[in-house]
Amino acid sequence: MHKSPLFISLLILLVISVIGFQCSSTEITSAKLYIQQKNLDKAMESLQKEVTKNPNSDEGYYLLGYVYGEKEKYKDAMDAFNKSLSISNKYAKNIGESRKFFWANLFNKGVAFYQKGINTTNVDSSKMYFEKSIVNFENAVEIEPDSADTYKNLAFVYMSAGDNDKAISPLKKLIELEKALDGYRYLGEIYYTKGSISRNDYEVTKNPQDSINSVNHYLDAIKVLEEGRKFYPGDSELLVVLSNSYIGANKIDVAIDAFKTGVEQEPENKYYRYNYGVLLLGSENYEEAEKQFKKAIEIDPEYSNAVYNLAVTYVRWGTALNKIAEEKQIQSDEYKEKYRLALPYLEKVAQSKEADAGTWELLGKVYTILGMQDDANNAFQKADELRK
Repeated sequence: MHKSPLFISLLILLVISVIGFQCSSTEITSAKLYIQQKNLDKAMESLQKEVTKNPNSDEGYYLLGYVYGEKEKYKDAMDAFNKSLSISNKYAKNIGESRKFFWANLFNKGVAFYQKGINTTNVDSSKMYFEKSIVNFENAVEIEPDSADTYKNLAFVYMSAGDNDKAISPLKKLIELEKALDGYRYLGEIYYTKGSISRNDYEVTKNPQDSINSVNHYLDAIKVLEEGRKFYPGDSELLVVLSNSYIGANKIDVAIDAFKTGVEQEPENKYYRYNYGVLLLGSENYEEAEKQFKKAIEIDPEYSNAVYNLAVTYVRWGTALNKIAEEKQIQSDEYKEKYRLALPYLEKVAQSKEADAGTWELLGKVYTILGMQDDANNAFQKADELRK
């Protein structure tokens, strides 16, 4: 999944106190000259001598941190800056400006490499750009560990690179720092995906541990998304993954109660209505599901997900009625009425931009059951065209 990182173009005039040659040690005076000359190796050598000879040299550690930063040794830079600040606050302003400068430079490099990664069609090149982007964002975190934007973009790059596991930590940090909607959305989605993968593994291996892992991942998703729902109760993406996670964890009754409460508290919230309807549909409570989807459509007539799922409700309802009739060995066309009710909603979705081959396939089956063979043939043909 491709994300769009926030681009921060930050121009900072970094003023290093290297002009004034007041009463300084020989090592610091030499280091300042070397810095002006861009001879960073010699500057570092002089400053290391300075802090060895004078462990309380706040200026020496400050300049050493700056040189480390210029040499892209950011952990060493932060250690030196922190050492200077532990001695005195004399260079706090300079250190703050240096950190902002290094952070902005790394952040913008991270964004640039990310954009190259998503814009190239070469798989190997894309991987290389993502790796470079990750390195820059991780170094930016080293410099400004409380920057939510950095964690957000680092997580996006990991996800774009297909490494969802490594995206978990920065997403947790993003949530910790600012309760960000993106943090809840994507972390919940990652846990839900891991749950689905483990469930599919279980279907193949029948290994009980895969089943246990699946449930645990779904529960992790529920925990994250329920917390997110407190801050963003109307976010449709978050609610969809939450309801699916409840279903995956086999906690449909709990989910139904939760979304029923949401509907009662916010009866005009179409997302609560929709997700409550999805859960009711999953539990084969077709009559109640119909009510929720109809209400969601009443609130927003163009809510395509609700329109489609109302159609699906009628189709499944009709199938269930037909099965009951067959089991009882009775002749009844009652089930066809449900298919007729589904038809206008399916036709509406089929004419929308959201329509895919599956939509037309389902529409073709409904036409077939209702004896509308020409329409069915056209629908199946459209489905085949979309699959090409």
